[in-house]
Amino acid sequence: MSFNRHIKKSLISWQNKDDRKPLLVRGARQVGKTTLIKEFAKSFQYSIILNLERPNDVKYFEDYDTVEAIMDALFLNYNIPKSKLENTLLFIDEIQESPKAIALLRYFYEDLPQLYVIAAGSLLEHVMHKVKSFPVGRVEYLYVHPLNFSEFLYANGTNLAADELNQIPVKITAHKVLKDLFHQYAIVGGMPAVLKKYLQANSSVADLPSIYQSIWATYKDDVEKYAETTTEARVIKHVIDTAHLFVDQRIKFQNFGNSNYKSREVGEALRNLNDAKIIQLVYPTTQTEPPVIPDLKKSPRLQFLDTGLLNHELRIQGDMLAFDDLNLAYKGAIIPHLITQELMSLQIGDYKKPSFWVRQKTQSQSEIDLVLPYKNKLIPIEIKSGKEGKLKSLHQFMETVDHPYAVRIFAGQFSVEQHQTPTHKKPYLLMNLPYYLGTKINEYLAYFIDNYKLDH
Repeated sequence: MSFNRHIKKSLISWQNKDDRKPLLVRGARQVGKTTLIKEFAKSFQYSIILNLERPNDVKYFEDYDTVEAIMDALFLNYNIPKSKLENTLLFIDEIQESPKAIALLRYFYEDLPQLYVIAAGSLLEHVMHKVKSFPVGRVEYLYVHPLNFSEFLYANGTNLAADELNQIPVKITAHKVLKDLFHQYAIVGGMPAVLKKYLQANSSVADLPSIYQSIWATYKDDVEKYAETTTEARVIKHVIDTAHLFVDQRIKFQNFGNSNYKSREVGEALRNLNDAKIIQLVYPTTQTEPPVIPDLKKSPRLQFLDTGLLNHELRIQGDMLAFDDLNLAYKGAIIPHLITQELMSLQIGDYKKPSFWVRQKTQSQSEIDLVLPYKNKLIPIEIKSGKEGKLKSLHQFMETVDHPYAVRIFAGQFSVEQHQTPTHKKPYLLMNLPYYLGTKINEYLAYFIDNYKLDH
């Protein structure tokens, strides 16, 4: 089973460029990078697919020092005429296994610009410092994430529901269907191997634990590749084993997970896992207008690669089947995590993590789940099932900004309401957004701000 990924449009755009650079496809292991590029390779007359974890494939880069010599050897071995250079895709998978191959990417651009070159790697950040001449400015990047809800709908064969998801504003008649489908997606997540099994006939959530466990085992086996010492490996393993218990909480590095590990040790472990895109650090901002600059001195939150993996680690997937409002799942922590994942899935060409907001005052506990820049405005986004009157932190934020736009993501239907803050009686507009619209939030912000003004 192959999935229709929205990143394919970016691949086609890259393919059609006149001044095309080698493309470096990045992302965590098992998010579908290899499958995606192999499927894309079928659109070329010729393709050469290398996996540098295989000794015979990496040998081309060990034996030859120029891209011309490498391609001469490859074309001869694959029986491709050299005159077909501009009809050929070279795909170098697991390129992190050869720092030399990474360094040579710049010369594919400079010396063989007719050739289409795509490389993919899962642990690139850990080898970049070993590359003496990293091809900065000579490569382009694309990032692959787990499938988001929109991609899930197509994978599930529910194309009509996907069409309804693209309607702005969403129709009332589509609400229950989209909510029920999102409920499924929120439970199982977007890892391709998981969805491949789940979407088979007669499969259910009960068939998935072994696949989640296999994925986690792969990540844990990779620990040795992240760690430079045995102590560092132990800390990383501890973080992987305990991080799920702190979802949607701000964390401290010191003694993380009831351990005796120091702040420096835990920080290094988390940064390694962050680079691998498995467990990422999301930092707050204290700003109320763009650009958003995360405050790295403040306590971050943890963001797992995939909410399905997180649910499995928490052992709550069975419980979630009984919820009508997923904001109730794991004390309200799952939906904010998933909405953040949905937003991150849209970061294809430039990888930027969203931020949450905390108040500047040291005695304040005010916190907003997410803030998103839109043009010259910073829009607060609360993710909860509570009523408007309980949005205390949002009210405090709205009293400090010079615009009237705020968003609540919840289980209900789409609407826009006018309210005022309790303290200063400042009027503002609240867009209530069903949580299945996470991947559409940028379009909805544009619709909201372009079409709604305060009634004075």
